Amino acid sequence: MDDIIYCCVMTDRSEFKDASPELLSALGYDFSSWKDEESGEIRHTLYFSTEKDSLDAKRILEEKDAEFQSFGIHFTDFTCTKLKKEDWAEAWKIHFKPLVISETLAVAPSWEHFEAAPGQIVVKLDPGMSFGTGQHATTKSCLASIDRRIAELRRAGAGEIAMLDAGSGSGILAIAARKLGCTRVDAFDIDPDTVGVARENARKNGIADGELSLAAASLMEYESGIRYDIVAANILSSALLAGKEKLLSFCKPGGRLILAGILAKEYDGVKATFESTGRCTELFSIQEKEWRGGTYLVK
Repeated sequence: MDDIIYCCVMTDRSEFKDASPELLSALGYDFSSWKDEESGEIRHTLYFSTEKDSLDAKRILEEKDAEFQSFGIHFTDFTCTKLKKEDWAEAWKIHFKPLVISETLAVAPSWEHFEAAPGQIVVKLDPGMSFGTGQHATTKSCLASIDRRIAELRRAGAGEIAMLDAGSGSGILAIAARKLGCTRVDAFDIDPDTVGVARENARKNGIADGELSLAAASLMEYESGIRYDIVAANILSSALLAGKEKLLSFCKPGGRLILAGILAKEYDGVKATFESTGRCTELFSIQEKEWRGGTYLVK
C-alpha cells in the first residue's frame, strides 16, 4: 500500500553510540533516532517501502551482531511495525537542526529558517541515503578543518584552490569547499548510489554540474591528473591505513591532508603510521566525543 511505511525499530546498546548512525548510514538505511533524556536510551527506526525489506533488515542486523560488537556497536529489542505516511512525514525532521561550524560556515536542512551571520556561507543539505549531514562528529571536524585551511589560503592571496573529497557520501564536504571559494573540487565515493544524491545536493546549493566533479570509485581505483591543496578523507581507519600512500600522492607539497572517521582510541596509531612515511606531519587534531580527526602538512 502506497500510504504505508514499514519500520524496523531497535534499541541502541552500543559502547560507542555515536558510531551507530554512521554504521546505519553506511549500510544505506533511511532512519531517524530518538533519545529518552531521562533514561538515556536511544532507539533507531529504519524506514522501508515494503514489509519484506523491513524484515530483511532485522534479520541482517541480528545476524551481524557479533561482527558489530567487535567494534563497539550493539542493537537489541528489534521489532517490525508499520505506520501511515501522513504520521511519519514530518516527525523525523526534529532530529536535524542548523549547525554552525564557524563564523564563515553553517549547515542547515532546507525546511529550517536559518539567519546567516554577515559573510557566513550556508550549506543546505537534507538527510538522505548518503552519509554526511554535518551532524556527525567526524563530518563536523572535517568541515571545520576545510573552512580553516581555505581561509588561510585566501588570506595568503591564493588565486586557485583545489580540493579532493575522498569518500564524499552526500557531498557535504565538497559542496562546502566549493561555496567557501575552492576553484576546483573533485570528489569520489565507493558507493555509486551516492553520486546522484551528491549531485542533487550540489544543485540545491546553486552549484552547476561542471563546477563539481563526482565519481564512483574506491580509494585505490580513483585517479587524478593533478595534486590538491586540500585532501579530505572521512572514511574508516582501516581504509585510511590501507590507502595512506594513495592519499598522500594526491596532495601537493605544502598541502593539507585531513583525516577523519577515526575512533579516538585508534588515532595515535593512525597518526604514527602516516608520519612514519616521512611525508607528513600532524599540525593539529580535533576530538569530539569518541572521535578524533587530524590535519597534516604534506612535505
